[in-house]
Amino acid sequence: MKKNSFVWHPNTQMKEWNSFDSIVEAKGMWLTTSDGIHLLDGVASMWCNVWGHSKPELVNAIKNQSKRVQHSSMFNLTNEPAEKLAKNLVKLSPGMHRVFYSDNGSSAMEIAFKMGLQYWKNIGDKKKTKIATLKNGYHGDTFGAMAVGYVPEFFGKFKKQLFQTIQFPVPNKYRIPKGYSFLDYQNFCLDKIEKEFHQDDKISMFVMESGAQVAGGVIIFPKEFQSKISKICKKYNVLLVLDEIATGFGRLGSMIQYTEQKSTPDIVAYGKMLTGGYLTMAATLTSKKIYESFLGEFDDHRHFFHGHTFTGNPIAAEVANENLILYQKNNLINKIHKASKIFERYHNEILKSDIVGDVRHKGMLMGIEIVKNKKKKIPINPKTSINKIFFEAGKKNGIYLRTLGNIVMLVPPLAISEKELDLLLSRTIDTIKSVQKKVL
Repeated sequence: MKKNSFVWHPNTQMKEWNSFDSIVEAKGMWLTTSDGIHLLDGVASMWCNVWGHSKPELVNAIKNQSKRVQHSSMFNLTNEPAEKLAKNLVKLSPGMHRVFYSDNGSSAMEIAFKMGLQYWKNIGDKKKTKIATLKNGYHGDTFGAMAVGYVPEFFGKFKKQLFQTIQFPVPNKYRIPKGYSFLDYQNFCLDKIEKEFHQDDKISMFVMESGAQVAGGVIIFPKEFQSKISKICKKYNVLLVLDEIATGFGRLGSMIQYTEQKSTPDIVAYGKMLTGGYLTMAATLTSKKIYESFLGEFDDHRHFFHGHTFTGNPIAAEVANENLILYQKNNLINKIHKASKIFERYHNEILKSDIVGDVRHKGMLMGIEIVKNKKKKIPINPKTSINKIFFEAGKKNGIYLRTLGNIVMLVPPLAISEKELDLLLSRTIDTIKSVQKKVL
């Protein structure tokens, strides 16, 4: 354990922590602390790691590119790795035409919002200024992202400073209002969207995570829900903006999640696993009609006024290119389908716990909802943060866990072996058992 006197840690009540474990080595799926404790990485180092740590191909890509060009601005210039990656991403992404780079997911979504709003101005429709979205979605921690992806528990303190959005309910199978079947409530949610779109022609775009809400509680969308939203958007001439930062690139079982959901967007954002989790990079992709609306004479001022210092960084882009090669070379998506079945095998055993209300899973993502009263579905609310309780208990069992609210998140590196995934799940059960008395 090493005391950190000057580092302010994210999403952490610093008063609860006297010190933090220092990671001094990472290899494969394991992290090693300065005290020699080995932790199986159950959260893919914040949901981004694909191959585990110290993957030689990715490390070599960093080394080799750093010997050529470390960083060069994309203002009036370009670089070969960024050009190659853009071509690869467009090829992977049906309906997409151009790539705009940034260096994190929040920025990628801010870019998407700005592009969507400016698109309507560029084509002469100044009335389309409103943004619609799903309740409890999450798109990042910057102000625009907080406004669109408003999770009250995270961002309530800033509500008065955020611009307004139109928010629609989400069909969460575990928490359906009384008097509805799950199918009835899905139709209710979709009907609300269509009715609002029909009566309000000022809505510019509909923004949603693709396939599932992750930070908002691991809410897996029912089949055809996203597809039907896509059709409603097209019917009422509303742009569909999808966030695949946490759900794409295999996390939910498909390389590009919107293809599985049968919902081609106008704008989509990627991040997290784009570089295999080795360097920070994100990308916002647009359709041809969006891109071409920004073309014109300079004094038309239709071009996109946005840029980042590290946009299209060549080292990050080269790692991303190598990462995409590894997906193909290792047939990773098929391996994810097999690994996903291991999650399914543990579903009922995890659900047996008195403090587990629901278990939600798709692909390489699982959310375990911890409750105080299983029958009444009342979330737990201990004085000590749930995150600290589960982190410390997980560490004793040799696993690294991070919770969000009362949800235990299992988001391991995508290439985790079946044996290690088995170990992670069985030790998670042991961890839940060990904290039961502490949290009730």
